[in-house]
Formats: sequence, C-alpha cells, structure tokens
Amino acid sequence: MESRLGLSVLFFLLFATASLAYSRNDALPDHDELDDNSIRHRYDDWLVRYNRTYSSGSERNKRYKIYKSNVLYIEYFNSLDLPFNLTDNGFADLTNKEFRKTYLGYRKRSKHHRRWSGQHEVNQTGCPVTSLPTSIDWRSKGAVSPVKDQGQCGSCWAFSAIAAVEGLTKIRTGKLLSLSEQEILDCDADRDNQGCNGGLMDKAFLFIKQNGGITTETNYPYQPRKAVCNKAKEKDHAASITGYRVVTRNNEHSLQVAVAAQPVSVAIDAGSLEFQLYSGGIFTGSCGRELNHGVAVVGYGGAGTGAYWIVKNSWGSSWGERGYMRMQKDIHDRRGLCGIAMQASYPVKA
Repeated sequence: MESRLGLSVLFFLLFATASLAYSRNDALPDHDELDDNSIRHRYDDWLVRYNRTYSSGSERNKRYKIYKSNVLYIEYFNSLDLPFNLTDNGFADLTNKEFRKTYLGYRKRSKHHRRWSGQHEVNQTGCPVTSLPTSIDWRSKGAVSPVKDQGQCGSCWAFSAIAAVEGLTKIRTGKLLSLSEQEILDCDADRDNQGCNGGLMDKAFLFIKQNGGITTETNYPYQPRKAVCNKAKEKDHAASITGYRVVTRNNEHSLQVAVAAQPVSVAIDAGSLEFQLYSGGIFTGSCGRELNHGVAVVGYGGAGTGAYWIVKNSWGSSWGERGYMRMQKDIHDRRGLCGIAMQASYPVKA
C-alpha cells in the first residue's frame, strides 16, 4: 500500500510539473526518444486515426500541448513495468478535468432518493450457486452485446443498466438483444436520472419494470443527447424485468456470487488519468472511492494478486482492451478497487 501511495505521489508530481510548463507556454522537458518533432508526427497520425478536427489553429495548438503532456506521462508510466499500460487513445487531447466533466455520469444520490424495498431491492446475503466458478466470462456465453459508445454525454448509467438487462434477457430467453439506452435517457427523467447529466442504474431498472419493458436499439437508436420521449416507441417492449437486487455492499465475494449468475451493474471511480488513458493489462492504478461512472461487470478470472474483474465500458472499442478493462479483484480494501463493490445491482425476472 505504501509503495502504491508513493508511486501515485510521484505520478502526480510529474504530471503537475508538465501541466505547469504548459500553463506558462514553456517547452516541456525533452525525452531521449520523444522530441517535439517526433511527437508532432505522432500527433498528426493520431488526428487521422481518430478523425479529429478543430475549429481553429489556436484550438489545435492548445490540444497539441495537452496531447504532448499526456504522451510524456504515458511513456514514463509504461517504462515502469507495471501490470497495465497506458496509450494515447481518443481521450489523449483532453486534460483530466475535461475528461471527468464530459464522460463520467454516475450521480450521487439526492436527498430525495429513497431506497426501494420488497421485490424491487433486497440485499443479497446468500450464495445462489452450489459451486462458485473460479472464472466466468459472459462474453463467451453470448450474453454481452458489442461495446457501445456513449459519446460526449454523461449517460454511462444507462449503458451500465442496459448491459445488465441484455445479459439477463439472453440468459432467460436465449436471445441476445441490443436494447435502447436512448429510451431511458429520454423517458426516465426525475430528480436522480438526468440524461446526459448523469443518473443511477437502479433507478433505470425501476423505470424498465414500471414501464413494462424496454425496446430495442434499432427501434429507438442512440444519439448522444437527451430528447423528447417517444411514447409510441416506449410502448414497444422487446425485453422486460420484474425488479432488481442490490449486492451486499463492500463485499467482493458477494459481487462474485452475483456475477457468476449474470452481468452486474457497478459504480466506480473512473476519474484518474490512468483510467482515462488505459490501454490494457490488469488495472491496479491509483483511484479513490468517489463513485462517478457506471459500468457492467461481465466476468472475472485469474487468481491471487492476478485476480481480476472483466468490466465492460461504454467509451467505444478503441478504449482499453477493445472497450473492456480488467480491474484487480480481491484487494485488501473491502470496498474494492475504485469502489467497485460499493454499489452493485442487477435486474431480475421472476
């Protein structure tokens, strides 16, 4: 724990120094293999790869400086031979503050949000399987739809909930359907669920139950913004649930029990620069427990210090391991890495 803390402090100081240089319009420190010329060529290739254009030359210059700062951080980080790597992905021209503001949409519960009881929500305390598998991957069982992209909209909560409902539907019916996040964005609006401004997965489950079901992605396609609810499409139900359950909080074993049965929605702290620029490997990075992003756990594997959760994200397939992340499992903190065991829930169908 102390070594991880020391490493995090070192990373912070390195990035703070680079950011300070950028703010003063000074040149960033040279790197043996990354002079300004090579980084500019790399940036030009990056612009083509991600089809990125800017409104003005000054904006492009600003983005280049941020990109350069991030690349220097990436190269230094990857030289440390840690269990995971970083890369200049589609978020590499954003500061971490910009990234957090745009792509993280799990809301803190309002004072008016009350916990639902009975068939809607119960704490899972027992083990519904007689022999808990050492590993499971719901992708290999055909219960996970292709990775989706929420775009510049804080709708992660809707994608997380839909991924869990898609998984349950496949397990119960044998059919994998791509269901509509947009219906939830447009039609599930209250104090807690606010479209691109964030929401809660369990409230999305409750909406689907009370609505009698959810339609398909094809019928109600996604656009990265909240629009007026289409009542006709809202009534066209392709899948349904009868409620949801909440996994026992701060207990990774209970989360494992739930994931062994079906994909599960979880809230995590995804606000670190390491999360933003993640490329692959088992993520063991520095992160807090400020829940700000909704994802779906679709499996687990490994053992000992190499144990991991398989996490489906909603930032497109070019992020991470083709849109997925392996996050370290069974750490000493009972809340789990990045708070993954703090608020997990999943839909049920009687």
